[in-house]
Amino acid sequence: MIKSIYILLACLFLWSCSTYKNKKNIPYTENKIEIGEGSSKQKTTSIKKSKPQEIVPYGETEEIEKPLDLKVKNIIDIAKSFNGTHYKFGGTTSAGMDCSGLVFTAFKEEEVILPRSSIEMASMGEKVNFREINKGDLVFFKTNRSKNINHVGLVVEVLPGKILFIHSTTSQGVIISSLDERYWNESFVEARRII
Repeated sequence: MIKSIYILLACLFLWSCSTYKNKKNIPYTENKIEIGEGSSKQKTTSIKKSKPQEIVPYGETEEIEKPLDLKVKNIIDIAKSFNGTHYKFGGTTSAGMDCSGLVFTAFKEEEVILPRSSIEMASMGEKVNFREINKGDLVFFKTNRSKNINHVGLVVEVLPGKILFIHSTTSQGVIISSLDERYWNESFVEARRII
């Protein structure tokens, strides 16, 4: 008997979930109520309903633009979630990633598509003055005496006298470094703002 009740409750629950999927949004409307039918003067009263919250039925999606600062925060949080990941040339997953793979993956999760290499990323967005670097900006480097940009990082924090960025290094994998570290300061080329 108890088993039958549980089965009945489960069926009701599943049925109620499936009927919810088929509901459509009810648009904002004004209902008019006629008062005094049969009298010579008819009054019409309008009752305004407050606009209901937008409900997106199950299975349907609607593009909702996120505020830029929320996008930047999410991109930084995504990149930080890979902190400690090993370096892997061409990698874009937690199994291993390179510097541009980290940046590419973090931005892609927020539906911002960037080129896959650091040198191509350096042609995106707008160049930012060093004193105006902010969270979410990309910092580019020429390392190991390279003539071209060959390294990229994502700024995660701007403190007085310190700019912290996350990146993937061949020796330590994904780490957070500071632009005031001698090696990174001397290798720094430019910063660019994508968002």
